[in-house]
Amino acid sequence: MMLRRTVLTLNLFLVSLCVSAQNYEDLVQRGMSLLEADSLLEAETAFKDAMQVSPARKSNALLFRHVGQIQERTGRSQDALESYTMGLNLSPTTLGLLLDRASLYLRLDNDNRAIHDYTTVLELSPDHTEALFFRAWLYTRKRDYKGARADYEHLLRLQPTREEALLGLALLNEEDNRPREAMEQVNNIIQLYPNHATNYVVRGGMEQERKQYEAAIYDFDKAIQLEPENPEHYLSRANCYLAMKRRKLARRDIEHARSLGADTKIVAQLMAGLK
Repeated sequence: MMLRRTVLTLNLFLVSLCVSAQNYEDLVQRGMSLLEADSLLEAETAFKDAMQVSPARKSNALLFRHVGQIQERTGRSQDALESYTMGLNLSPTTLGLLLDRASLYLRLDNDNRAIHDYTTVLELSPDHTEALFFRAWLYTRKRDYKGARADYEHLLRLQPTREEALLGLALLNEEDNRPREAMEQVNNIIQLYPNHATNYVVRGGMEQERKQYEAAIYDFDKAIQLEPENPEHYLSRANCYLAMKRRKLARRDIEHARSLGADTKIVAQLMAGLK
C-alpha cells in the first residue's frame, strides 16, 4: 500500500512537471509570435506569465531581455532597467543584457553606470567593437582623454576605416589640445568619405574655432548641398555667420532651419544673438 502511494505521488509530480514545462514553452512561443506581430504589451504579458510558471529557469534571462526591450519601446525606462538587472541576476555574463542596459543608461545620461556595463562587456569580450566605441565616447564626455584614446586606438586596430571611430578620435584630439592632429585626421576622413555631410560640419566647426570663417562657410555650404533638408546644418552655418557679424545671412539660415523643424531651444539661442 505504501509503495502504491509513493508511485502515485511520483507520477503526479512528473505529470505536473510535464504540464508546467509545456505551459512554459507554449507561453514563450505565444510571446514570440506576439512580438513578431508587434503586439508588444500582449507579448510582455505572455513572457511574464511564462516566468511565473517556471521562475528559476536560466532561459528567463532572455525573457527578461525581451520584456526590457518592450518596456523601452513603450517609454518605461525605469521598468526596463529593472528587467535587464533581473535578467543579469540570473545570467551575469549575458552580453546582450549588459549592452542593452548600458545603452539605456547612456540615453538616461547615467554615464558611470553605462561605463561600468561596457567595461564588464570588455572584460568578457575584449575586442567588442560596440562597447569600445561607446566607452570611448563616454570617456571623452567625462574628459578622461587617456581612457578614450586607448579605446579608440584599440577599435581602429580592429576596424581601421570605421568612420565614427575616426571622427571620435579627431574630436578627442581637438578637445585634448592637439589641433594639428585633429585637423589632419578630419581631412583624411573627408578623403575617405567625401559624401558624408557630418564630416564637413565637424571640419567647419574646427575652422570656425580657429577663426577661419570663409573655410568654415565653405564646409557648411557643402554639408547643406549634401543634406539640404537637415536643419542642423543651417544652424551651424548661422552660428558661423553670427561670429562673422553677418546677421542678415544668419537670420535667413535660422528661419529656414526653423521651417525644417529645428530644435526650438537652439533656434531661440541663435535668435538672441541677432539682437
